[in-house]
Amino acid sequence: MAERMSTATRMDRARANGKITRKENGHFKHKERATRDLRMAELVKNGRYPYTPSIASWVSAQLGKPFTQITEAEAQALGTKS
Repeated sequence: MAERMSTATRMDRARANGKITRKENGHFKHKERATRDLRMAELVKNGRYPYTPSIASWVSAQLGKPFTQITEAEAQALGTKS
């Protein structure tokens, strides 16, 4: 039977593994974000106002304010940027 590992050691190991995993997955996430930005900008350019919730959320995040305060012109400017 294996010897019991202390909680502190187990937590340290989990913290270290998490750090490595975040570093590895971060590279994939940068690529995914870039692809999503291109896709959403295209949807904004070709879509009609008001947008679906996923597009509205992306526009809101890009402009840094709630979607209810965003005008159609501001949203359309995001579509023409790319």
